Amino acid sequence: MAEERGRFGRFTDAVLGGARAARDKARELRDEFRTSDEPERALVAPLLPGQELRYVGLGPVRAPETHKAGQQLADVMANEFVDSLDPKVLFGLLNIVNPVVWVEAVLTPVRLAAGVLLLPGKAAAVAVGLPAAAEPEADPPHQRVQREPIPLTEEQEAFRALFRLSLYRPLADQLAEIAYKRRFVFSGDLATLAGSLLLFLERYTGTPLAVTDTHLHLLRMGPRPDADRPDRRQPRVLWSVERGRVARIDSEGGVAGLMRFPSTIFFDDGSWIRIVNPATRDDQSRFLTAIRELPGNRPAP
Repeated sequence: MAEERGRFGRFTDAVLGGARAARDKARELRDEFRTSDEPERALVAPLLPGQELRYVGLGPVRAPETHKAGQQLADVMANEFVDSLDPKVLFGLLNIVNPVVWVEAVLTPVRLAAGVLLLPGKAAAVAVGLPAAAEPEADPPHQRVQREPIPLTEEQEAFRALFRLSLYRPLADQLAEIAYKRRFVFSGDLATLAGSLLLFLERYTGTPLAVTDTHLHLLRMGPRPDADRPDRRQPRVLWSVERGRVARIDSEGGVAGLMRFPSTIFFDDGSWIRIVNPATRDDQSRFLTAIRELPGNRPAP
């Protein structure tokens, strides 16, 4: 009988011990999710003199793969033949009449909204923190249409270097492929504010949003280091737009229990883009507070 009580006591202690461990782990995770953004604010604030910094995201903003808009292209996308399309067919699908003029139009919102001067040569790559010798992404063998680099103006070359596009394929072809593949998540025209934002989201990772009293910014900043390591991050502003050019932001609640909060940003030029912020609920709450003056739908409390 005493032996049975002893076994029962050990079993009870084990259960209670497991419950305490689970409770402590849950508290640890909860505390981690409620992380303050003060370290990020301290790093970013000096980059934005004269602006009141209201929010710095703790996770990178992403462009999701699908969106209900642009669904008319779903069957075409499902066939996965976009990479083999003739450029003329691709331009037709995007209603691009003159690819050369369109490339120049794409440069304009990047030049204005990004606040990045498109400098000669590879200076633009240096301006956003890329190594000066950064090479473009390699092309698949079937896409290498020539071995000699395509001649570009100094501004076009700076643009190409900034987004690490190929030296060996026309800019129009490469930009049209980006616009076509991502038409699910934005208004479909790269020559807009939404299009310029999409280009940066497409080509850079680890890019959180920052909100001030006057602007929305896209930052290039790595993840926060572990507590026992020094914080050597050097954030840079990749893209900026005045808040007055943001018509509205429609935000939704978390998706499927995961820490993903979709939002759709509408600009005054009629363009829009859907983004996903893989944030914590506290981080999302800070974002919604920072944009409270902007029109738009907000998730229920």
